[in-house]
Amino acid sequence: MLTSKTPFCAMYNLLFDLFVDVMGIIFLLYSLSIIMIYLTMTVLSTLEMRDHLKKNKFADYKDVITSPVAPGISIIAPAYNEGKNIVQNTKSLMTLHYSKYEVIIVNDGSKDDTLERMIESFDMVKTNFAYNHAIETKDIRGIYKSTNRSFAKLTLIDKENGGKADALNAGINIAQQEILACIDVDCILSSDSLTRMVRPFMEEINRKVIAVGGVIGVANNCDVKDGTVTKYRVPDSLMGRFQVVEYLRAFLMGRMAWTRINGLMLISGAFGLFNRELVLKVGGYFPKTVGEDMELVVRMRRYMAEQKIPYKVAFVPDPLCWTEVPESALILGRQRNRWMRGTIETLQLHQQVRLNPKYGVMGMVSYPFWSFFEKMAPIFEFMGLIYTIIMIISGDISAVYFIALFVLIYCFSIMISSFSILYEEIAYNNYKDKGDLKKLLTTIMLEPFLIHPRIVWWGLKGHYHFIKGKGGWGEMIRTGFRKATDRQNVSNA
Repeated sequence: MLTSKTPFCAMYNLLFDLFVDVMGIIFLLYSLSIIMIYLTMTVLSTLEMRDHLKKNKFADYKDVITSPVAPGISIIAPAYNEGKNIVQNTKSLMTLHYSKYEVIIVNDGSKDDTLERMIESFDMVKTNFAYNHAIETKDIRGIYKSTNRSFAKLTLIDKENGGKADALNAGINIAQQEILACIDVDCILSSDSLTRMVRPFMEEINRKVIAVGGVIGVANNCDVKDGTVTKYRVPDSLMGRFQVVEYLRAFLMGRMAWTRINGLMLISGAFGLFNRELVLKVGGYFPKTVGEDMELVVRMRRYMAEQKIPYKVAFVPDPLCWTEVPESALILGRQRNRWMRGTIETLQLHQQVRLNPKYGVMGMVSYPFWSFFEKMAPIFEFMGLIYTIIMIISGDISAVYFIALFVLIYCFSIMISSFSILYEEIAYNNYKDKGDLKKLLTTIMLEPFLIHPRIVWWGLKGHYHFIKGKGGWGEMIRTGFRKATDRQNVSNA
């Protein structure tokens, strides 16, 4: 009896050992690839940051404001149930330092008093506004202009609810200027944001700049006065501070590196500038994805490559836009779930790009990176965890080897995050309080244990919900920015 089972047991052990060896090689190669990629990104972003600081050391942005060749900009801000802050946010947009721009607020079927507040506060009346319906959108119920000449640059669109992408498309149809600035209405823009972001469109000679992105900062716990951040502080919660570090990593390291090789595939939906003519040619935003910002950039890049027109997607590494990030695990989880679904949708919509030399850096480098190291990262990390547990249970991994590998990965993650904080301190030094710096350093040491496992889990849920066909944004609750006067009242009490 035992003899008859021996061949089966031997075959099982052989297959198990083969499986362990193959999986071990895969995870080792994947880990080494990530390390090499991030080291390369660190070098590229350092070179790009050095060149940017050197080029802009003596730049006078007033020249852009007064330049007769500076392009006009249409700021498009979708609004859904933003009645509490819509008036103040609109006033903030209308005080930006730029000579030729318009502000288009798109009321995307709000159920609160967003429309009424705008009409009352800015003396607006419905007009017979003529426009080219180039992009299909939900029905426009009315277009409003102000009877007050002080608000001549303001336009209000009232439409049926169709989501952010549909609202942006409605604004694009009505926009009059050659550059589109698509933003979240609840974001805070620095007064010189337009002058800094428009410069790449004016400076590039040999290539056509099709889009420009900028750094998005975290405004939680900062003091805000008259639509401007007056005092920078890191958030009180660990979840909020983690996102400060994450944003610094993503913008000052990741996107700076991709810009260096012209491989940037994503402009943040919070604030980005786009060539309007090209946006119209490619059909505007795609409303059937939750990753409309990334999908539009990829589609624009595809068009330029297919037409064989030299182009560039630029990035300005200055903190020009500040937004409130979710500090609740529930809300942050919904956001990361949506980001993952949006990434998967975009990659699937543009599979022709994969490893296709016709699309240059995007096809040969950017697309594969997003496929393997952004989309698949949660799956590989989860499988790696299961693999490690199996190895420990079976006794095929020594404690010394496991600890050494864990310490290596942990120290590497701290090094990368520390570099991103160093970049911010050298270039901008917004967080001048030493206590804030200590909090950020503490955060990067706790992140791998307390935050990163959740990010992996939310990414896995994003994959699962995509497979199940679950869509939508999910409810994103915001608490609002804290005003400097509010903080003063608290301290006096």
